[in-house]
Order: sequence, then C-alpha cells, then structure tokens
Amino acid sequence: MRASLIQIAADQDEPVDSRRARVASLVREQRGADLVVLPELWPTGAFAYESFADEAEPVDGPTLAALAPAARDAGVFLHGGSFVERVPEGPEGEALYNTSLVISPEGRLVRTYRKIHRFGFDKGEATLMAAGSEITTVAAAGAVLGLATCYDLRFPELFRGLVDAGADVLVVPAGWPERRRAHWTLLARARAVENQSYVLACGTAGAHAGVPQAGHSIAVDPWGEVLAEAGADEEVLTVDLDLTEVARTRERFPALKDRRLGLRPPDPPA
Repeated sequence: MRASLIQIAADQDEPVDSRRARVASLVREQRGADLVVLPELWPTGAFAYESFADEAEPVDGPTLAALAPAARDAGVFLHGGSFVERVPEGPEGEALYNTSLVISPEGRLVRTYRKIHRFGFDKGEATLMAAGSEITTVAAAGAVLGLATCYDLRFPELFRGLVDAGADVLVVPAGWPERRRAHWTLLARARAVENQSYVLACGTAGAHAGVPQAGHSIAVDPWGEVLAEAGADEEVLTVDLDLTEVARTRERFPALKDRRLGLRPPDPPA
C-alpha cells in the first residue's frame, strides 16, 4: 500500500471554501497512491471553538462534495480527516460531532467515524461536541483500517478494540498542539508496538485559532520503527507499507496471544 498523508497548514484567514478547494486539489495530485489521509478538523481548525457551530454541516455537505470527486479523480481511498458534523437530535435540538469520512476510489462514501474521546477537560470540544460510541473499521486498499482521531491516541483500549475488529493499519488524523509534540510521536509508536500494526498519524501545520500545531505527521511500522516523519510545515508525506509485515510481526513475536482478558480488580482493603 502506498499512503500519502497531507499535512495541511491551517490559516484562519483562509476562507473555508477556498481551503476545501485547495485541499481537493492536493488530493488530486496524489494519483498513484492507494490511500490518502487528511488531518483533523482541517476545514475549521481543531481549536477554533467559536467557529464550530457556524461551520457545522451534515455528512453530505460541502466537505464531502469537495472531497468525493477529488478521490475519484485521483483513484484513491481517501480518509478525509474530520469536520464538524451537525446532526438533528431529539426534542432538545441538534448535536455536533467530530466526524471522519472515508471515501472510495469511485467517490463513494463508505464509512464515517465519530470521535469517541473529546478533548478539553470540560471545556472546548468536550462541551461543544457529542461523543461517538462505535469502534469503526473499514476495508480499504487491501488493508483493514482502524479509525481514531487525535485525543483518541491517548486511550489504548480503543486501539485494542480496533485490532480485535481486524485492523492492521491504524489511521489517526489530528490537530495536535506543538507544545505536546513529544507525546504525539511517543503515543503513535506505542500504539504501533502494542498492537503490532501500522500507524498512520496525520497532523496539521500552521496554527489553529492561535494554537501552534505540531505537524510531524508520522508513519510507524508494526515493530514501532518510524518509516517516515514530516517536518513542521505543510507537506505531503508518502510511504510504502508492506501489509504482510503485520502478520509476520505477530507470528515472530506473538504477544497478542498472551493477553489475559476479564481480570477482576482487587478487593478493597479490609
């Protein structure tokens, strides 16, 4: 599998429609790749909280309208990063989700994923968006992609669930801040090592609402070795993955077979 991670620079002065058109053009330039990945919340900015409600859209809104023909023209599976999804929700009104799209080489929407772990510690995304609840995988380009988003990277139990669901390539779009860039690299490698899977983590360049972004998109193999890493600026990181390496790693070092599930917590002290 040839994967291209498009590390988009977020400039809040760039109109959203112009950014959609620019990103669609970048996707079209990736013809020859099998999978293209975009960052988290690239239309609005992951920290542009005040814009979430105004820029929210349905799944079949302008972001999908821009990305679907671009995926078709490039002939790629496209993980569209994520956008702010607006969903009508019961008598109390609508809800917003941090939602990812996966589009086929025919330009068809084949999967969505709503981010499960919302960042903010009772502020920001954690209060403005609802939480997803479904572990999500999708067959694409000869692999099974396990879908996660940004802050999800800190929760290993989600990735165990993705592996149990058959994932061999873990895809993580993000709007990760520069001040915690060391964690970004460390956690991407940890998720690869513990799950003996490839990790494709696509970050953002520039700044989101004044928050400098880490960049440094990264591709990690099932042994935890970094195959390629971007710098801090906008760029396209392209890497070739040998998908048979997942099975070889799990066979040579079968740690996943030694998992002990359902352990009971200790009794409280007397």
